[in-house]
Amino acid sequence: MSRYLDKSIIEINKMLKEKVIKPIDLVEEAFARIEENENLNAFITLNKEEAIETAKKLENLEVDNILFGIPIAIKDNILTKDLRTTCASHMLDNFIPIYDATVISKLKEKHMIIVGKTNMDEFAMGSTSKTSYFGAPHNPWNYNKISGGSSGGSAVCVSSRITPFALGSDTGGSIRQPASYCGVVGMKPTYGRVSRYGLVAFASSLDQIGPLTRNVYENAVLLNAIVGMDNNDLTSANKKEEDFTRKIGEDISGMKIAIPNYFMSDIVSDEIREKIRSIIDILKQSGCTVDYIDIKYLENAVLLYQIIAMGEASSNLARYDGIRYGHSKENPKDIDELYYGSREEGFGDEVKRRIMVGSYILSGDNAKIYYDKAMSIRSDIRTSFLEAFKKYDLIIGPTTTTTAYGLDVEDPNPLKSFMDDVLVIPVNMAGLPGLNIPIGFSKDNLPIGMHIIGNDFDEATIYKLASYIEKKLNLDLTPKGCDKSV
Repeated sequence: MSRYLDKSIIEINKMLKEKVIKPIDLVEEAFARIEENENLNAFITLNKEEAIETAKKLENLEVDNILFGIPIAIKDNILTKDLRTTCASHMLDNFIPIYDATVISKLKEKHMIIVGKTNMDEFAMGSTSKTSYFGAPHNPWNYNKISGGSSGGSAVCVSSRITPFALGSDTGGSIRQPASYCGVVGMKPTYGRVSRYGLVAFASSLDQIGPLTRNVYENAVLLNAIVGMDNNDLTSANKKEEDFTRKIGEDISGMKIAIPNYFMSDIVSDEIREKIRSIIDILKQSGCTVDYIDIKYLENAVLLYQIIAMGEASSNLARYDGIRYGHSKENPKDIDELYYGSREEGFGDEVKRRIMVGSYILSGDNAKIYYDKAMSIRSDIRTSFLEAFKKYDLIIGPTTTTTAYGLDVEDPNPLKSFMDDVLVIPVNMAGLPGLNIPIGFSKDNLPIGMHIIGNDFDEATIYKLASYIEKKLNLDLTPKGCDKSV
């Protein structure tokens, strides 16, 4: 099998322009890799026939951009016209969308080639991807470890080098946390930076689509392709076009960087804290100022997230009633049995739990007692972050409290799923951009990630610091067992 997909995106683009290879070569290699890594369970639905047909059509077109002809995988909660979109749920097991999400239309304009839809937690509810109706994906670094979630399949796909690019969605860390566990770069852009039109809603005030890639430069390139105002999404921001790669390679001396004390408390394993401290040393030696600071309400972010996310989830998922689309109970005796039976059969346990809790939160006076109060404190969290950015360029810390743990770990406490994301949830609450970058490995050779948080719409500065650290560390991020030859 050829190893073109192991090359950098710049090298692949050059080979396509010079006709050394064709898009079909990349597509065939991607599907060979999917088959080779089938046991990782990264995909729910493949798009092989259409991908091959698209690749052949591209042979007659001029290579006009760096993403031309490149295979990409898409999280299975992003609508793809005529390609099954399940949200990893029995409720949407046979759902075929009739239109593309805005991000998919943008990728097709760049002539990227969609190879399939990736596995995930059901309706993006979870931190392990174990709630998937189709079974959990496996971590390429250790088959018996979780991939993280909810964008687990997308992280696995990029980490195992099946495709250079994947899209995920992030409601409470669902891009950055699996990126950390799987050793890839994952960006949650500023809320509103990327259109949510065609993203199946979990919690509408928190959801955001973002890129997962092998390195920082390629992450910025993919973000370039998917941003922009969209009249179909009234929460999308009207911002001028910019090149997110423009600061990559710049000197970082003089940058002011903050670390919230909470992010380095004993909620984080000693091994991960020590790795972060080693990065702090590098930054100080490179001329950066690094200070420890306090940001209010971080310790309350998980509780607030539960209230807001579950309330919005119960509202968004009310549309799955067995009538309009999705799973429908066969031969119900009345309308009540149709509603109850369709939702009972269609949803998994975690989704049902969140719907029930969310319905209670939004019932009667509870909406004011819980949801409205949580939204008020959420605004205070955002204000606290913005105050910090008046003095500092970026905020850093660990992405996760531990490295990836075993797939067989069963915890009867539902709170554990949220505590897995305790370090990344505050960024969604504040609507800010955040990125995971791999910074090393644990003693048992599992990836460790660092979280870089930026000010509103300042993704370019995040990429500046991340690219510097990436170059300084020069890590080999190919999982053991993957072919490293090119």
